[in-house]
Amino acid sequence: MRVFLHNHRKQALLSLALLMLWGVFAAASPGTFTNLRIYRSFLSTLPVPLILALGMTLLVTLGEMDLSFPSVTAVSAYVFAFLYIHGYASSPVALGAALAAGVFMGWCNGLLVVLVGVPSIIATIGTQFLWRGLVLLLADGLAIPLGSLRGEPLHFLLAGRIGEWGIPLQAFWAVVIALFLAFLLNRHPFGDALLFIGDNRKTAAMMGIPVRRVRIIAFMLMGLLAALAGVLATFELNNWWPTQGEGYMLMVFAAVFVGGTSAYGGEGTIYGSFIGAIMIGIIEAGIVSAGLVGFWTRFIHGLVIILSVSVYAFLERRKKGDEE
Repeated sequence: MRVFLHNHRKQALLSLALLMLWGVFAAASPGTFTNLRIYRSFLSTLPVPLILALGMTLLVTLGEMDLSFPSVTAVSAYVFAFLYIHGYASSPVALGAALAAGVFMGWCNGLLVVLVGVPSIIATIGTQFLWRGLVLLLADGLAIPLGSLRGEPLHFLLAGRIGEWGIPLQAFWAVVIALFLAFLLNRHPFGDALLFIGDNRKTAAMMGIPVRRVRIIAFMLMGLLAALAGVLATFELNNWWPTQGEGYMLMVFAAVFVGGTSAYGGEGTIYGSFIGAIMIGIIEAGIVSAGLVGFWTRFIHGLVIILSVSVYAFLERRKKGDEE
C-alpha cells in the first residue's frame, strides 16, 4: 500500500509540475501558449519522441539502456522507403518489413547484452554506429522523397488529420501505445518480470522468471517501437533522410528520467514518461517563444536530466531511510 501511495504521489506531483510549467510559459508568452496552433504542432511533433521514450522506459526499468535507437529508426524507415519507392512492396508490406527490421536490430542488441555479456550501454553505442554507417552506405548519404505516399490509405491511417481542428492521427497511436505499455508494465506478468529483474536479477532467476528471455524481448520491443517511430516520422514529412533520428537522444532520456523511472532499475512509470515527454516539448517551445537561440535546448535538456535523476535519487534514499 505504501508503494502504491508513493507512486501515485509522484504522479500527482509530476502532473502539478506540468501545469506549473505550462502556466509559467503561458504567462511569459501568452501569444504562443494561448493559441491552438501550438497544440496542433505538439500533436504532430511529440508522438515520435514519446513512443521512443515509452519503449526506453521498459528497458530502463529492466536496468538496461539502448543508445542505438536513433539509428534503428533510420534503418527501419530506410527499409520502408527503399521497398516502397522501388515498387518492391506495397506500403503495408513495406511497413511490415520495416517493423521486422526494427525487431531484428533489437534482437541483435539483446544477444550482445544477454548472451555475449557486453554491458548494454557499450553494446548499443557500438550498434548505434554500425547501423548508422550501414544506412549511410546503402543510401549513399542521399534522402529519399516519398511524395507519392500522400495518396496511400496507410498514409492517412498513420499520419492523417481528423476533425475540424486537423488532429494528427499520430497522437492517437501514441496514446494507444502508451495505454498498452501501461497495461503491460502494471497489469501483466511480463511487466512484473521487468520490475523483478530490474530490482534484483539473481533473485528474479531464483523465483523462476526466465531472465534471459525477458531481457531479449525487452530489447526487441524497443526495436519495434523505434522502427514504428521512424516510419511515423517518414510519413509525417513524406521523406526519408540519412540523419533521421539523431535529434531524439536527449529528448527521450530527459522524458524518461523527468517522468520518474529509476535510473537504477526496478521502478518505472509509463504515465511519468508520457507527462515527461510533454514537459520536454513545452520546454522546447518555451525556449523558442522566449526568443532564446536553439543552443539553449541542449543545455536545458542536460540540466533537466541531472536535476531529475538527483531529485528522485534523494527521494528514494529518503524513502528507504523511513522504511528502516
